[in-house]
Amino acid sequence: MSSDKKQCASKKRWQKILGIGAFVLLNAVVILVTAISEFGNSAEATELAKVKINFWLLVPAVLLFIVATIANVYKYVLMIRSSWPEDEPISRKAIWKLAWRVVMLGKYYDNITPAAIGGQPFQIYYMRKNSNLSNGAKSSVPIVGMIAGQIGFLIIAILCFLFGNILTTNPALYVTAWLGLLFFAFWPILVIGVNFFPRITTKILKFGVKCLAKIKIVKNCEKTIQKVEAEVGEYIDSVKTILKTRGLFLKVILLAVIYSALTMTIPFFVLAAFGGNVGFFESFALTIAVTSAVYFVPTPGNSGAAEGTFFIVFSALSTGYVFWAMLIWRFFSYYIYILMGLLIYLGIQFEKKRKKA
Repeated sequence: MSSDKKQCASKKRWQKILGIGAFVLLNAVVILVTAISEFGNSAEATELAKVKINFWLLVPAVLLFIVATIANVYKYVLMIRSSWPEDEPISRKAIWKLAWRVVMLGKYYDNITPAAIGGQPFQIYYMRKNSNLSNGAKSSVPIVGMIAGQIGFLIIAILCFLFGNILTTNPALYVTAWLGLLFFAFWPILVIGVNFFPRITTKILKFGVKCLAKIKIVKNCEKTIQKVEAEVGEYIDSVKTILKTRGLFLKVILLAVIYSALTMTIPFFVLAAFGGNVGFFESFALTIAVTSAVYFVPTPGNSGAAEGTFFIVFSALSTGYVFWAMLIWRFFSYYIYILMGLLIYLGIQFEKKRKKA
């Protein structure tokens, strides 16, 4: 028996090592494929040694990213704190740690899955495994966080499109950006519909469960339907708790607006660092418009479309400098989230190993 247990433990250990190795390899492949698709044609790029960069102008870009990330995490801290069971005390540090991981892992899976469909499902999965919130709250916090983020962006974008001069400077981008905003508005409208029409939502989910039962994916149809009904009820109650908590939803929306405003400002400082002569509001409005325009592109991190479309923002630079400026911008908007997700995953594995020891 002792020998069998050792063999079993050794087998599990190797399976875990192979799993971690496969995960790291997946990240490397995603980064490599994205980088090649976006920056593979770098023949016209100026040699890095000859590029003149005002590095001090990149400091504001770094600070903006840090403050924006804190604002985004704090949005989840507020929601988790308001939804946490009163009879189960939790430290401030633990809430921030949970919120940080939920945000970063959500960003990570958004950036490696087509059309950014992986973020919220994995956030829900992670919270179900690592928090004492109710099942409804574990679903509602990531969903409300996403919706608030999209509403925050919509507020800024609509103001830019109505009062900016994008229509006169780039009519095609203007039209495409408005089309992108319709995609941004889809999920907020859907979530509002779920909460205002719970019976219709439950009927749709019941129909889905019955269909899955017919093709043998769901084994116990009645039990699954009861579970779905209970979780829909818990989810709606949790969303109502967030909405009814005095000032909470307004704070969440405000933090989402701050996050979007700060991240959309980063390209201006990147441009300035490379000597680009462009106005702040012009750069800001173009960044908002392009971000909206590529939203519905169904590739991980909008790769392919993002590089081509964001050339509009960075076209103020000479051809040889565009490559390096866009590489830095993509690091802040894409690659850093993959690296953070990888580090958090490895950290989680280390914690599990330490607890077992």
